[in-house]
Amino acid sequence: MKSCPTPPRLKPERRLVTELPTPYTDLASCRQTLSGGSRSFWVASQLLPGTLKNAACGLYAFCREADDAIDEVARHEQGQALAELHRRLDRIYNPQQNVLNSATDRVLAAIVKEHHLPRPLLDALLEGFSWDAAGRRYQSLSDVFDYSARVAGTVGVMMAVLMGVRDGHTLARAADLGVAMQLTNIARDVGEDARAGRLYLPTDLLRAEGICPETFLAQPRYSDGLGRVVQKLLDTADSLYQRSEHGVPSLPLGCRPGILAARTLYAAIGDKLRTLGYNSVDTRSMLGMSQKLALVMRTVRIQNLPQSHLKDAPLPEVAFLIDAVNAYPLPASQSINCDKPPKGYYGRILWMLDLFAALEQRPAGHSQQARLTSPSAGAYETVAGSVPSGSQSA
Repeated sequence: MKSCPTPPRLKPERRLVTELPTPYTDLASCRQTLSGGSRSFWVASQLLPGTLKNAACGLYAFCREADDAIDEVARHEQGQALAELHRRLDRIYNPQQNVLNSATDRVLAAIVKEHHLPRPLLDALLEGFSWDAAGRRYQSLSDVFDYSARVAGTVGVMMAVLMGVRDGHTLARAADLGVAMQLTNIARDVGEDARAGRLYLPTDLLRAEGICPETFLAQPRYSDGLGRVVQKLLDTADSLYQRSEHGVPSLPLGCRPGILAARTLYAAIGDKLRTLGYNSVDTRSMLGMSQKLALVMRTVRIQNLPQSHLKDAPLPEVAFLIDAVNAYPLPASQSINCDKPPKGYYGRILWMLDLFAALEQRPAGHSQQARLTSPSAGAYETVAGSVPSGSQSA
């Protein structure tokens, strides 16, 4: 048999050219960040049209890097890390006047230009991260909504913006989905967060059940009262998941499968937690490969979604996000080609069987989690490791 010829070695100057950053190599870097972090968000993104999938990868990469930039430094250095993230946004929103040295920043700058992404949405996300850095507590459910609006509602609204959506009612339903995902994250990770010194449950609900927040953090234990608080969060999330569906028919046709997949996978985490008696201190609600596949397959058959609650008022805590988009209107000539499902969509569903199998084989600690939905949402999320619910996944 004739042997294969040895490929020629590149001269040093040619090798340098192949390593120069391009939009393609930058995007590949963002895809690596996504595939190495949030499993559920990555899986759902595979059902999005190509252009939108690329934009989602770039957005996720920035959210992930921002979260890690704060989470991986000492507390006294977190303020400086936040200031640097705001400076990154300054450069991203003025690329003509700045040199962007990060692949993620170059991709995000292109996304901002192409999709007219309002900066206040990313500023709100960073504000949520700053609340994490400060160890902020949340007294009421409304306070938890405030936090969730920033670390996850922002992601839902930004994803809608990437789809070319500017209608306030549809944006409100996108924010519902992001907040619901974050509530699911918080309910799922009560024990994990408490052992890391974090508490996202409303303290007034805990005290109403006779649970002292400080005592619980010092020695996290499950109780029936704690279970009722977790149930309250899941019930609230379920109502938001249901209402978010009323906005899906207003999305471009080709974008709907990915959003429905994300909504279905996240809601199922809460359903699994219910079967565990709401005990997220001693156990962690996770979905197996066969469950995920069945859920994704179910989204294929979802048709005729209702819209009777499309025009319901947004949560007061997310209204500022919708106002930010309304103040930054989309040019009339702007459009996005999402009018039909991704090419080979039904074949891709079958391909997911292999995808889920591969993901299940990855070590639980293979990579640091992201935070969105820090939802990290969410939306953008994370899967393994101990990270704030403000930014986690399925």
